Amino acid sequence: MNLKRLTSEDYTPALRNEIIGLFQQLNPNIATIPLEAILKKDNSIILVVCEFNGTLVGMASVATYRVISGHKGMIEDVVVDKNHRGRGIGRALMQKVVEEALNLKVTSLLLYTGHHRIAAIALYQKLGFVLKNSGLYTLDLNSKPVV
Repeated sequence: MNLKRLTSEDYTPALRNEIIGLFQQLNPNIATIPLEAILKKDNSIILVVCEFNGTLVGMASVATYRVISGHKGMIEDVVVDKNHRGRGIGRALMQKVVEEALNLKVTSLLLYTGHHRIAAIALYQKLGFVLKNSGLYTLDLNSKPVV
């Protein structure tokens, strides 16, 4: 198992296709944006991947941002290939993104996961994440906003 933080120098069309395929296992209904845009140096994204025998088998990302309340990170797009689950890859990816966030002096990490993702929730709790009693609201700006 090889964990790696991707940079713009890592970009290849083959890597793009592997990431798109992996993401579709997480959510086939969401269109992806170009990997080139994600890996731009001015984009505040940490994208970590896991390779096993030369094949991409997992990924996780953290979007970092600064607000008055601190330097925060939002964990996104955590997925392990369905044929490689149960091998500690998800834990390794999460530990790597936390390590990368600490290196950037991020003060808190947030993540959202669906209630049906029982295994993921158990992992996040084992890693110290705590369910926050709050509401998450979204506004899809691709549809006609009401504002």
